[in-house]
Amino acid sequence: MTMADPQECFVSVDVETSGPIPGDYSMLSLGACAVGNPADGFYVEIKPLNGNAVPEALKVSGFDLARLAVSGERPEDALARFRDWVRRMAGPATPVFVGFNAGFDWSFVHWYFIRFLGQDPFGFAPLDVKSYYMGLVGCAWDDTRSSRIRPEFQAAKPGDHNALTDARAQAELFEKMRTARRSGAR
Repeated sequence: MTMADPQECFVSVDVETSGPIPGDYSMLSLGACAVGNPADGFYVEIKPLNGNAVPEALKVSGFDLARLAVSGERPEDALARFRDWVRRMAGPATPVFVGFNAGFDWSFVHWYFIRFLGQDPFGFAPLDVKSYYMGLVGCAWDDTRSSRIRPEFQAAKPGDHNALTDARAQAELFEKMRTARRSGAR
C-alpha cells in the first residue's frame, strides 16, 4: 500500500547524471520507489548519450562513462521499463513525481521520457520535497537543505548518491512530512 489517496500515487525519484542539464549531459542512473512502500523499488543504469561530463558529477556518483557505455541499458529500454514500473505501482491512480530538489531530477526524467518514448507518465508537475518542507514548517529556503531539515523528518538511512538509496531516503522524508501535516504538527 502506498502513501497516497486513492487518486494519487506518490513516486520518489532520484537520478545521477554526468552534468547539469539533460541533452548535453546524460542521466546515468535512475532510482525510484513508491512513497509508503520503499521496498518495491526500481533501479537502472543507463548508457550515456555522449562523452560530456562534469568531473565533479562523476566523482560524486562514482560512475565511469566508458563502463556504462558497455554495461548500461539503452535509454529507450530503461525508460520503457521505468514507465511500465510506474504504471504498475500507480495502478488506476495518477502517478506523482516526488523529488528532493525535484526540478533537477524531473528535468532529466522528463527530457528522457519525451525524447525516447514521446510521453511522460508523470506529466509536467513534479512535487518538490524541499518546497513541501518550507510550506510545512514555515522556514526560509536556505533551511531546506538536507543538512538543515529537522531531525524528526530525517530518514533513518541517509542517501549515498545511489539513485535507489536516495529515492528511498527522500520517500521516507516526505512520508514523515505528510504524516506531520495530517496530524497538525509543525
